[in-house]
Amino acid sequence: MLKLGRLAPDISIQTDCGWFSLTEQIGKKVVVFFFPRADTSGCIKEAIQFSTLYDAFTEEKTVVIGISKDKPAKLARFRLKHNLTCVLGTDHETDLCEQFGVWVKKSMYGKSFLGVQRSSFIIDIDRKIIKIWPKVKVEGHAQDVLTSVKALSA
Repeated sequence: MLKLGRLAPDISIQTDCGWFSLTEQIGKKVVVFFFPRADTSGCIKEAIQFSTLYDAFTEEKTVVIGISKDKPAKLARFRLKHNLTCVLGTDHETDLCEQFGVWVKKSMYGKSFLGVQRSSFIIDIDRKIIKIWPKVKVEGHAQDVLTSVKALSA
């Protein structure tokens, strides 16, 4: 996983409604939350929590992007179904997941597989990683991220 103070990888990915580039977020902080799969219970809750706080993040000059392996069409359906406001990016080849260190070995029901570890990062206006949540518990996480963003602005 990436370390605090390091430069974030250059994020330039397709989203459900166009393209997102970290270099175009001049003067803004960026929250990146990686999630395993659209339209699963934890991912729904997390994306809805971030979307509910959209205006508060915007007031803090912060853009929020959720990234998963899902393809853009699935992310678009996910957005519409749950009225999501945060940007949803697709990393279906896992390049960014690997660069951020969230593409990890997981196990379920005795079977091992590679998957996205639910993690979040705050990137400052200079592209430095200033806060990391390596293993996110969904409940209250978006509010915790917002609280951290506000503390950084104070």
